[in-house]
Amino acid sequence: MSEAASTLRPAALITGASAGIGAALAHVFAQNGHQVALVARRKEKLVELADSIAATGRARPLVLPIDLTCGDAVARIATELATQGLEPQYVVNNAGFGLLGEAAKLDRAEQLAMIDLNVRALADLSLGFVDSLGRQRGGILNVGSVAGFLPGPGMAVYYASKAFVLSFSEALHQELSGRGIRVTVLCPGPVRTEFQDRAGIGDIAGSSVLTFTAEQVAVIGYDALMRGRRVVVPGIANKLVTLLPCLLPRAFFLRAVARSQLSQSRSSKSS
Repeated sequence: MSEAASTLRPAALITGASAGIGAALAHVFAQNGHQVALVARRKEKLVELADSIAATGRARPLVLPIDLTCGDAVARIATELATQGLEPQYVVNNAGFGLLGEAAKLDRAEQLAMIDLNVRALADLSLGFVDSLGRQRGGILNVGSVAGFLPGPGMAVYYASKAFVLSFSEALHQELSGRGIRVTVLCPGPVRTEFQDRAGIGDIAGSSVLTFTAEQVAVIGYDALMRGRRVVVPGIANKLVTLLPCLLPRAFFLRAVARSQLSQSRSSKSS
């Protein structure tokens, strides 16, 4: 569709909405009066979330149990939304996962699947609805990580995928601004969600000053998107982490991150 006037109603499309930051973002968007469309593979989790949002008196979210790694995911989402008289005003790319361990030792197929979801699917969704985002004067919220600012031995593919999210989002922020489309990349530090369990990450020593709840991160991300901010990093300590690579040698961070990941690996194996 072009950016000509549309009869379709605006919606906030949120991926990876079955738990964690994605579920928290769904609540925040709904609380602020948006019609929400939830995307993830686990239908039962999406239905539970839709029920909990509807129970607050908000419009019941549309549930879209779609696997984003399928090549036709964007077309399927567009069709499902249009069937309900909706089109994206906001696209929230939260879906993604990580794996702890050395790249050469981890399952290669799983790491390629990580790239497919964290990078390819995010880029496809970010670009696939540009026309409707322009019509609706909306925007894109991509969920990155402080990992995107650092080299990541011990989680090499995950860190690299988040570096892509950061760079890609900043570029889109500039490119799409002339079309009235806001693009924000949200880069939280540690957030205790299902992500850590999926990645095999244990407790991180000294992480209490870096850690925010999913609900806190969601509110910060939503506010940043509405304000049209380019990058938002929750918390002063996390902001400092993203600035240190500009001040200290890259080799220092390679060693420091490798030690941190090794200690997390030991922690997860002993728990």
